[in-house]
Order: sequence, then structure tokens, then C-alpha cells
Amino acid sequence: MGSSRDEFVRQYSRAVKTGDAALFVGAGMSRPAGFVDWRGLLREIAKDLGLDIDRESDLVAVAQYHVNRKRTRSRLNEAILDEFTKTAQITENHRILARLPVSSIWTTNYDMLLEDAIKAAGKTPDVKLTHENLAQNRPRRDVVVYKMHGDVSQPQDAVLTKDDYEKYEATHRLFIENLKGDLISKTFLFLGFSFTDPNIDYVLSRIRVLLGENQRNHYCIMRQPQRPKGRGKELAEYEYEKRKFDLRIEDLQRFAIETILIDDYSEVTELLKAISKRAHRRNIFVSGSARDYGAFGAERLNAFVRRIGREIIARDYNLVSGFGLGLGDQVILGALEALYRIEKGSDVGRTIIRPFPRAVGGASNQAEANKRHREDLISQSGAAIFLCGNRDYDGRVTNSKGVIEEYAITKELGRFPIPVGCTGFAAEEIWNDVLQNIDSFFPMKGIKRDFLTLGNEAKSEDELIDAVFAIIDKAIGWED
Repeated sequence: MGSSRDEFVRQYSRAVKTGDAALFVGAGMSRPAGFVDWRGLLREIAKDLGLDIDRESDLVAVAQYHVNRKRTRSRLNEAILDEFTKTAQITENHRILARLPVSSIWTTNYDMLLEDAIKAAGKTPDVKLTHENLAQNRPRRDVVVYKMHGDVSQPQDAVLTKDDYEKYEATHRLFIENLKGDLISKTFLFLGFSFTDPNIDYVLSRIRVLLGENQRNHYCIMRQPQRPKGRGKELAEYEYEKRKFDLRIEDLQRFAIETILIDDYSEVTELLKAISKRAHRRNIFVSGSARDYGAFGAERLNAFVRRIGREIIARDYNLVSGFGLGLGDQVILGALEALYRIEKGSDVGRTIIRPFPRAVGGASNQAEANKRHREDLISQSGAAIFLCGNRDYDGRVTNSKGVIEEYAITKELGRFPIPVGCTGFAAEEIWNDVLQNIDSFFPMKGIKRDFLTLGNEAKSEDELIDAVFAIIDKAIGWED
């Protein structure tokens, strides 16, 4: 049952690129970071009530039973603070989600992993907790994070008990209306969400009544029950859970939600990587540095790099740059020149320029910060152009370790490396390496002739530019 993975990646990536995508993130995305789910949050509280939390299916009722008995929710508030102020690491999935050009993220989680990941990606989140927040927009925001069930910073207002859910339409009416609007106009991807939340069920039902068969398509990723090795009671339990799971998937189709089936949670990361790669493929990362300008000479190389920047924008690609030594400013200048010539409004989001951060704690911390920064930038790109690439290490000019590291990351992430080998140094080293295994880097046909041009010092700037973008066009077009 379940939707085709390839079709899902194509369709959702298309929605991301057109600005019509949204995310809904549930507790399942926070567990790998070290946080508890609802069962873990209520385990001790259930024990005090004489209940086994693992046998309970209505966890909202368990929270309400506690309040009924104690006549206060202070223990629930303490549990939220205790569990969600613990140290946790941003996961790879959070980092991928934060880099996606998605402007609307909804979550029922109390933790701050999403906001932290968005900030780490160099973006500005606008977090919505209250009706008052909805009425005010943060300047220069990149993404709106709707925390519809509250936040660890305000545990007293967290939606957790039956009372909270019953009053939700009155206390959070604007959240419901905003969610309806997004579900009507955007394609959602539900992650780590079990669809047992009554608020979501209410909103989906209202949209179904209003739109019927004209609902927008959405997607969710779910791990299907795993068949046991044994037989007898284990097999009977599996078959029962499988029947219930299949019925659940059928029911979600009433709300135009297609299910992507996985066998292991690690597959979520692979699917998110595939979405990220397709969504960012028109972004071109430019890697390069120059203490020594080699045979090209400073004037010619600078002019060539500026033209690379101009052509990226003029040919309807987008520039990604870390502002590398000696050449980063030139490629950015070229891109800006091209941006001035295009219609205002169409220039938005055409450049991602993030200088390398200054780390605290010595050389090892700086190296780790640089590597993470490079991974962030290259992961937001479809291809990487390598130019020159040298640095002065202890008075001796040699190939840039940073540029070589960027090439290694490009390979690891499966992006297309396009080294202009005739500019020398690290670019030449990378060009030779790619040439040895060119079919593995570029499985499409018609690349080698243009690639050989990039290593030929006798070629003109026009020929080199044409070769660079012929490779990019073929590589990006082949993925369609």
C-alpha cells in the first residue's frame, strides 16, 4: 500500500522549489536527539496512578487523570521542564529540514530543536506560541515555526490534558485557522507524527468536509510493522498490528495523505537527503582561494571568477558561497552585477552567502566549525565549481586543505564536482581525480568533451564558461 518513493521525492521537491511546501514535525523526530515521547514524559505520572503506561493508548486521558486526582498540573509542568531542558544534540534530520527552503513548519513538540537547527543553518525563525505572536511578524524571517501545543519555556500553557484539548478551539482558534489555510494551500510532509492528535484530526476533517475530493495532496512517512522471526503468539500479534496499520493508511487517504512506508528509521534520513538534493539542485556552490594566482595571473583569474558569478545568475541558477580567501569576493561581485540587471522581486533568494564562522576554543574547534559550515553550504547545492585553490601555510604556498575538504564533502553528498583544472593548484588536483572516474561522477552521456576543456590552459574564457555550464545543464537536466 503506500506511495512510490521516487514519485514522492519528485512531487514534494517540486512543492519545495515552488514555495508551496510545509512540514509537520512530531515527537518521533525528537527521540533520536535524546528527548522522550509522550509515553516517556508520562511514565512516572502513570505509575503514581497505578497504571502501566505501555498498556495505555489514550495518553491524553492519563494526563487528565493525574490533574483530576492532584487538582493541579504542577507535576506535569515539572515533567516538561525536566525532560525538555536536558542537553540534546541536533540530529542530521533536523539539519536537513532546517536547510530546506520551506517557509512554514508546524510542530506539536515542546523542545527547541527545530529553532536551534534553523539558527545553526544561518536562518531566522519566527516562533509562534500565542495569538499575540501570530499578529506580529519578526523582521527578515526565513521560516515560521508554529508550536501549536506550546513550548518548554512556558510549560503551564502546554497542551497536554483532556481539558486542554477540549478548550483548544477557544484558546487557540487562530492557530486552527492558520493551520487550515496552510493545509489548503501547501503540500505537507508529516514526520514523526502518529495522527492520534485530536486537534489535527479535527482540522483535517473540517477541510475534507469543505473540499471533498479537491483536497491538496500531502505525505507522511511511517515505519511499517516488522514481521517477527518466530511464529505463534509473536506472529499473531504482528498480523493484528499489520491489519490495523493498513486500515490506518487507508483512513489517511480520506484526507489526501499518502503514506511512504519504511522498514527502518534511518530511511527517513535518506529520503530527506533525496528531497534536499532535488530541491537545491539549481544552487551552485563556488569553491576556491588564491594566495598565488598561478599562470592565469591575478587580473585574468579575478575577471574569470567574476564572470562565473554573473553567469550563474544570468543562466537562472543561484549562487552559494562561503566567501573564500581571494576569490569569494570576486564571484559575489559578479553575481551582484547580474542581480542588478534582472527584474526586482525575481532576485529574492538567488544568493546564499555565509562567511565562515569564528570558533572559540582553538584550532581543532575552528576546523570542526569550518567542516560543518562547508557541509551546510554544499548540502544546499546541486553542483560545486572548483577554482584555483591555494593557501599560504607557514610561508609556503600549497594546495588549499579547505578546497580539498569541500571536494570530499561534494563527493560524500553526491553533488556534481566541476573543477576548472586549468586554473591550477587544488582545482587541477580535483580535475585529475574526477577524470579518472568521470562516469561515476557523471553517469549521463556527453560530459567528457566539455570536462577535458576545463583542463586545457589554451582554451579561452568563453570556451571555459561554455564548458562549465554545458556540464551543469546536462547534469541537472539528467536528474529530471
